[in-house]
Amino acid sequence: MNELGKLHQLIIPFLGRDMTFNIEPILMSWIVFAAILVFGYLAVKKKGIIPGKLQVVGELFVDQLSNLAVDSLGEEIGKKYAPLTCALFMFLMLSNWLGIIPHLEEPTKDLNTPLALGIMGFCIAHYMGIKVKGFKRYMSAYFEPIFFMMPLNLIGELAKVISISFRLFGNIMGGSIIILVVSYLTYSIILPPFLNAFFGLFVGTIQAFVFTMLTIVYISVQVQ
Repeated sequence: MNELGKLHQLIIPFLGRDMTFNIEPILMSWIVFAAILVFGYLAVKKKGIIPGKLQVVGELFVDQLSNLAVDSLGEEIGKKYAPLTCALFMFLMLSNWLGIIPHLEEPTKDLNTPLALGIMGFCIAHYMGIKVKGFKRYMSAYFEPIFFMMPLNLIGELAKVISISFRLFGNIMGGSIIILVVSYLTYSIILPPFLNAFFGLFVGTIQAFVFTMLTIVYISVQVQ
């Protein structure tokens, strides 16, 4: 149980302040990046009219997620953000699956990872809102339906970042805690392998899809 809350950190002094980096999430994220790059390379290495297995999987991911982006954002904006949609889903899915492998941990189990992705989605959504609507129309939306609702509308937008980030973090961290506790209670004999597969594969995939779809929806709300 000593594993709970244990962090390995790198602290670097910078301009009179200490910059703290959590080592495990950074290393685990690099592993996920490497896995995605290797998969992409192998999927297109021998592409052809009659696709191989990896090419079929890659085309399935790209096609389905691109269609979701286009359906939500429209043809022009959807095609522009389809690569982001695919990359975000694959990163989150593989990150959530990583905990199944012994001695590896999910990067999304550290709040910094989902929070950074939530802030990224927030910035993209509001950037597109200003670009599509213009700054005046974009700002006027915060004063609807009555002008003094502006503080509540602003808080509501900021709350989206907290909501989407903590939803992913809570599900992944909660699953890890349950697996760890049950492993100690049953001496890792019966239930933990099934729990690991359930929280890693099933819940991990669902949460990756939910996070990706919410990001697309937030962008869609701003541009419409």
